[in-house]
Amino acid sequence: MKRDRVAASLTPAFGLGILGLVLTEIANVYFIMPMPGSQQMPSIDAAYALYGWRWPLRVIFGALVLVGVAGAWRARGWRRWIAPAAIAATATITYAVNFRMAADHMFRQPGVVDMQPASRNKVALNRLVVGVSIKGEARAYPLQFIGYHHQVVDRVGGDPVLVSYCTVCRTGRVFAPVIAGRPATFRLVGMDHFNAMLEDQATGSWWRQANGEAITGQLKGTRLPELPSVQLTLKQWLALRPNTLIMQGDPAFAEEYAKDYAFERGFSRKKLTGTDSGSWRDKSWVVGITVGNHSRAYDWNRLRREHVVNDTVAGQPVLLVLAADSMSFFAFRRPDTITRFALRGDSLVGGAHAYALSGAGVDGRLEPVNASQEFWHSWRTFQPSTSRY
Repeated sequence: MKRDRVAASLTPAFGLGILGLVLTEIANVYFIMPMPGSQQMPSIDAAYALYGWRWPLRVIFGALVLVGVAGAWRARGWRRWIAPAAIAATATITYAVNFRMAADHMFRQPGVVDMQPASRNKVALNRLVVGVSIKGEARAYPLQFIGYHHQVVDRVGGDPVLVSYCTVCRTGRVFAPVIAGRPATFRLVGMDHFNAMLEDQATGSWWRQANGEAITGQLKGTRLPELPSVQLTLKQWLALRPNTLIMQGDPAFAEEYAKDYAFERGFSRKKLTGTDSGSWRDKSWVVGITVGNHSRAYDWNRLRREHVVNDTVAGQPVLLVLAADSMSFFAFRRPDTITRFALRGDSLVGGAHAYALSGAGVDGRLEPVNASQEFWHSWRTFQPSTSRY
């Protein structure tokens, strides 16, 4: 009898330990994955603290399970199956959360970044790419690949680059993966406000893909240097940079790569990555430009109608151009002496001056401005003071 009473008193410890383990595992993914309500809350610091305490919490709740398991195991009748069933369920949840639902397990890195010249390229010419040119070397990274991997690390012109893409925000960014002058290694850890987050290996800080900012952790407030890039069709990029190298897909992920064509063209209607064909709705496309501390968003539907926007942002004349393929776009600082440009074939014409879409012209070169095609919900979230054209 005395032994039964001791066993009964230990059973609540078992239940509390099991409950604590389950809630800890679920909470560790809830706040950093696209679950109901999780991406609308300003919870990133709490999520980071919980993540940092995950092992101490596991030890505490695991100890409670060990203390109480003997009592739970001695239950009679059908209750004797509660303990093994609870342990099995907890193990299943723990495995699912840490291996099946972990961001870097769901979206793995390529075994090798295979770059090939146009003569050996297998990527269709109408696919979208992120183009990068540094020190005379040009490389193209198809969205169908980087949209799955979320980040690809490479070298362009001898410099390290981190080419990133978040399909839930439709944000393509290229950064120098360097922190305090040292090369940094990142892994995909989850998302915040629907934007992919990366964790640096050295400090464990979490970085926002949309702007390269560390949003929590030791390096909070630090930003990775953003490098110039353009988003355009591979055909257009080859016209501008015929000697480019083009990323080829890793055969191990062929099935994953095949899912993204509808997303690229805006045909998808999926909840997270689908496009709203209207204007200024959450999933509508915009092109965002930032000049100094001022940002402006341009409606994609209007840009498709007009193809050229001559505007001024923060006192700086800017030029936004959509090529004839209606997918490739470019942004430049517009010379003060030219008030208006027009698109003539593949040339930008302003008065007596003409420039290629690369910005090159007889009289000089137009200075490029980084421009990003994004879902409207993403641009307004990460550029809260933005204006609309």
